Amino acid sequence: MSICFSSAKEIAQLIEKKEISTCEVIEMFVSQINKVNPMVNAIVSLQVEKAMEQAKKVDLKISKGEKLGVLEGLPVAIKDTHHAVGFPTTFGSSIFKDFMPERDDILVERLKAAGAIVIGKTNVPEFAAGSHTYNKLFGTTKNPYDLSKTAGGSSGGAAAAVASGMLPFADGSDMGGSCRFPAAFNNVVGLRPSPGRIPIYSEKAPYSWIGVHGTIARSVQDVGLLMSVMSGPDKRSPISLDENCSGFLSINRRDLKGLKVAFTLDFGGQFPVEPEIKENFYKQIKVFEELGAQVEEVHPDLYHAEEVFQTLRALQFDATFAELHEKHSDLLNPNLVGNIIKGKTLSSVDIKRALAYHGELFHEVSCFFNSYDVLLAPVSQLAPFDAALDYPKFINNTPMTNYIDWMRSSYYISATGSPALSVPCGFTAAGLPIGLQIIGPHRSDVNLLNIGYVYEQATGYGKRYPEIAIK
Repeated sequence: MSICFSSAKEIAQLIEKKEISTCEVIEMFVSQINKVNPMVNAIVSLQVEKAMEQAKKVDLKISKGEKLGVLEGLPVAIKDTHHAVGFPTTFGSSIFKDFMPERDDILVERLKAAGAIVIGKTNVPEFAAGSHTYNKLFGTTKNPYDLSKTAGGSSGGAAAAVASGMLPFADGSDMGGSCRFPAAFNNVVGLRPSPGRIPIYSEKAPYSWIGVHGTIARSVQDVGLLMSVMSGPDKRSPISLDENCSGFLSINRRDLKGLKVAFTLDFGGQFPVEPEIKENFYKQIKVFEELGAQVEEVHPDLYHAEEVFQTLRALQFDATFAELHEKHSDLLNPNLVGNIIKGKTLSSVDIKRALAYHGELFHEVSCFFNSYDVLLAPVSQLAPFDAALDYPKFINNTPMTNYIDWMRSSYYISATGSPALSVPCGFTAAGLPIGLQIIGPHRSDVNLLNIGYVYEQATGYGKRYPEIAIK
């Protein structure tokens, strides 16, 4: 099989040992992009010449025996909501189609410093709103396992590109599930880290816990490799975590014996779940039992998660997009406009109540994890849906009232401050990927990856690649 489906760590080792040149690596990935991207539409703003120039510099560096970065010579495409100098940041909007940032985002600074070569951007829904990647500027990103289905979002381009062997890994972001949904829908691994784990330089919402930057790769260990580079404190982020990140490089747990695992399908009937997702989920619970874990069905009290997430999300959308709405309301997606308007109409009572409930929710979940090591839940309440839809209108005949109503299985967790890992857990009868969500207490990111690694090695679901990508 093509080197494009080798692990990031393996490719980096081949480059370091001079068994393959960086230029050859970039050429192979560009060839894969040329083959698959016209069908999937995951990577935008591709700049091959610029990538090859960087590859030649890496090869020269290697020939001189200079020290290499952890990601030296590996290609990456940056989510099109994150700034990378030399590439447009369009946010999936025609308003910003020609915007060229003057600085890199912190995560891009770190990727470049580790030797990664930026080759382009990955497609997003307009301003990353929602978990279905489509916009008027670049069009719809398709699911490589079924081109009629959604790749999820908002990191849909990133996950589809990684699943298709167009990238070894990708950065992402996650507010309501934007790393986890596309990871689940594309049979790859996605991590929503603890808030502050990957620092964000934000001028308008510097203390927000709702949205985080995250990582996507084809394996848990490659997620760890990327986290080792992207994590760590930065004085520009007031909530960045000042912790040693070396644990991300040693993800290699052997078993789950004695692990205390709680699981919930729907948090005690809080939302509908498709029958196939339900059936698959309970099969995965048995896997954890077979791996030696102590498993118990428990429904943590997330009663206020809905109000907390919806209110704080609307508040952040208003803070971020109010000026844009005043100038270009006619050019914005109506779903986004609705969220901005909701933020404008929030009262001080609404905001104070949401902030109080947010604190209560965090402490409720902290106490819950005094009794359990992790919580298991489905990533999504349904399988990848028709890409022609803007969002699914029903789940089990229950109407979805807005474009994020179907995402509760993930955004309830966003409201808690807990890190959550999405790992492949099988396929529907139609061959569509499904993801399992492994959730832990705040700052337990490394432990989550170790648990996910054991499960991944035991099941091997992630080794089933899209046929269009391996032909």
